[in-house]
Parts: sequence; C-alpha cells; structure tokens
Amino acid sequence: MNRAVHPVGPLPWNAIETVFLDMDGTLLDLHFDNVFFRETVPQAYAEKKSLSFDAARAEILTIYKSCEGTLAWYDLDHWSRTLGMDIPRLKNRVAHLIGIRPHVLPFLDKLKQQHRSVTLVTNAHPYAVSLKFEKTGLGAWIPKIYCSHDLGYPKETPEFWDALKMASGFHPEVTLLADDTEAVLLMAQNQGIAYPIHMAAPSSTQPPVFSPRFPSIMDFREIMPP
Repeated sequence: MNRAVHPVGPLPWNAIETVFLDMDGTLLDLHFDNVFFRETVPQAYAEKKSLSFDAARAEILTIYKSCEGTLAWYDLDHWSRTLGMDIPRLKNRVAHLIGIRPHVLPFLDKLKQQHRSVTLVTNAHPYAVSLKFEKTGLGAWIPKIYCSHDLGYPKETPEFWDALKMASGFHPEVTLLADDTEAVLLMAQNQGIAYPIHMAAPSSTQPPVFSPRFPSIMDFREIMPP
C-alpha cells in the first residue's frame, strides 16, 4: 500500500472558509452503492428478464458504460425508465447497508463548532440524498446541499462549477473540496479550488487507492482542524 505522491501536510485552516464535501465514498461508505449497482440491480434485472445473474450483470454493465460521465449515470429516474424497474424501491431494499465512514462525525463536529460553511456537493440523485440523509442524520451537520441534478451538470464538467459559483457565491481560493473521484478534483482544481483532498478509502470492503496527483487521505483525522 503506497502513499500518494503528494501526501497531506498540515492544512492552513485559517485560510479555509468553505468546505465542500462529496457524499458517496467521502462521507458515506461506498459499499452500499457498490452492492446496489453490482448485485442488487443485476439480480432484479435477471428476475425480470428470466436471465442468469451473470448474463444479466453483463448486460447491465454494458448499459452502465453507455452513460458513464454523464448526468444520466446518476439519474435514478433514467435508470427506472431504461431498465423498466423501480430503482428507488430497490435502493430501499438494501438501505440497511448505508453507513457513515469512520471519523466523519468528529470532523463534522469540529467544522460546526468553528462555524465553518459546510456544503454537500454531490452527483447523487435528490432521492438518493434524501434517503441517505434520513438514514444517517447528516442533515444535522450539513445544512446546504447542491446536487448535479439541480444545477444541470455533473461535477466532472466546468459548467457544474460555474453554476455552483453562481448559486452559492463561493470563493474558490478559500475553498476545500473532499471527494473520492480524481476527475472531479481535477475539474475543481482547474476551476480554482485551492484545497482539493482525495479520499483514498471510499469503501470499507476494498483496499485504499492513493492518488498520485492530489493530497490523499484514509480518513478525516488526517486533516482535522485544530
């Protein structure tokens, strides 16, 4: 297990005013989403189409790939229409797997105590955000939410960050973004966000992968404000 090329040093918290946090893989364990998309959806599709699980999964993966990197990939309504299944209902079936990543709550507590501006910035569909906030109670720490569906673009595009700047008025030079997706961090950095932080261990069931490009952490203890 190799550390990132750019390990995290002490952050200049006195210069950070805004904290943007991704949801899945950053605040929440990505295990839920991995199980849902790799097991729950293919199994339901197999039952619907009278296919073997392996055949259904192969077909589903092909369909997934056609939407990667687009807003449709994150759109539960799109998948309900495309697959002919009630995707929100399926999410509820495995909602017991939704869980907060280790050391997230102490980090959020510290940010709240210091009266910092904390905002959820996510590609997740609004229904998924609502379900996960209901299961975890994260709304007690995160009062502001911006979904890519509300802004009309995924986080991997410059248009998302332009729209977010218009909607929230954030100043990128004093903003931190924590996310588990390097493409998102790269786009945010290109848009001027000064403190991109990569989450190396988004899933509790998979080994960590450290970023060669961004400061990369296992959990929020490594960047806890003083």
